[in-house]
Amino acid sequence: MAPRQEAAAESVTAWRPAVPGVMEVFHARFTEYAYPMHVHDAWTLLIVDDGAVRYDLDRHEHGTPHDTVTLLPPHVPHNGAPATPGGFRKRVLYLDTRQLPTELIGAAVDRPDLRDPLLRRRVGQVHAALARPGEELEAESRLTFVGERLRQHLRPRDGERIRRDLRDPGLARRLRELLDARVAEGVTLEEASAVLRAHPAHLVRAFSGAYGIAPHQYLTSRRVERARRLLLDGVPPGETAVAAGFYDQAHLTRHFRRLVGVTPGRYRSGGGSRR
Repeated sequence: MAPRQEAAAESVTAWRPAVPGVMEVFHARFTEYAYPMHVHDAWTLLIVDDGAVRYDLDRHEHGTPHDTVTLLPPHVPHNGAPATPGGFRKRVLYLDTRQLPTELIGAAVDRPDLRDPLLRRRVGQVHAALARPGEELEAESRLTFVGERLRQHLRPRDGERIRRDLRDPGLARRLRELLDARVAEGVTLEEASAVLRAHPAHLVRAFSGAYGIAPHQYLTSRRVERARRLLLDGVPPGETAVAAGFYDQAHLTRHFRRLVGVTPGRYRSGGGSRR
């Protein structure tokens, strides 16, 4: 679903993406508004881009400077208010328990604010992918690593098991075959995980280690290859986008220009003149 923008002095954008485990994406700019005590039935993964937020969780006061990632557990009351004169600008992911199990709620109550530059960068990458229609597989892949790192913070002893040697060329080959069979319709990481009986993070690491490219990048390149053939056959760019598996013509154009160096229209006209 496309983002919905609220036209107001304090701006809010919210949407529900087609990414398993993400219940809502919420971007907001508030200058004076203060949240009363409330609860969510989902995990709240929050980063603040400007300003800061002060909030209470389990009767303890916390803050969210711009270099932290805040994880608020479900069913635990919290509030929130600007902690700086100019208010704050934040990006939030509401995640269900497919990403984080409820058994981690206690640890999240004890350590809701995480100073982890890599985690913060990865959360930002998820938001960037979610803002681009058609990049759901990239968002899902990046979110897998965000969930993995959050679990490392909340269950530190799991780190050694997660970081074990994950080279698995056989699994990588099977994932490649699955992607090849579903170039146009695509496949979510959750579906691939169920079909291949492997954890999503293991899938991404095995594939990237074997082929030097992430699964979503591989699928996009295959779609561009299909689009090139269709364009040279004389299919208009709009029809080509749909047939090759892209969200729309703009989605095709963005990736086509990045991988081929020209727009689909210019590529098609050049091919036609040579014929």
